[in-house]
Amino acid sequence: METLLALLFGVLLAASCHLLLARSLPRMILGLLLLGNAANLAMIAAGRVLGTAPPLVERGAAALAAGASNPLPQALVLTAIVISFGLTAFVMVLAWATWRSEATLDAEALRRAEPPALPSTDSKAAAASEAEAEGKVGAEVGAKVGAKAGTKAGARAEAVP
Repeated sequence: METLLALLFGVLLAASCHLLLARSLPRMILGLLLLGNAANLAMIAAGRVLGTAPPLVERGAAALAAGASNPLPQALVLTAIVISFGLTAFVMVLAWATWRSEATLDAEALRRAEPPALPSTDSKAAAASEAEAEGKVGAEVGAKVGAKAGTKAGARAEAVP
């Protein structure tokens, strides 16, 4: 049983790494979910999996029965499930807001939302480098996103000077 859990953990971890490295934001969210499930599986596997008795202390006893499962990993996994549900809901709302404002969920196309490099101490050089950075990013995003006819992001990207 432990070998099967270890193999399943490895498969979930590999799949989550593959999805987290994707350019698409929904795939990254699925990778985050799989990573949480892999961590939960690792915690369950670290506890006693093959306990023959439930983790209950009998009346009058001072400790668990000899073959009882460890209740601590079960409690930690239950807590982790609730936390991962909340995190997933939060990340999905962020992805939805990003899609509404940018009309894309591609990580490369979202680079234009990043601020330009830190400005120089010279005000003229800072203004020139900022204008140059905005022009490069606008043209790059306009070429990628502007190909989608009629999207609001494509219209905004083409309007960037």
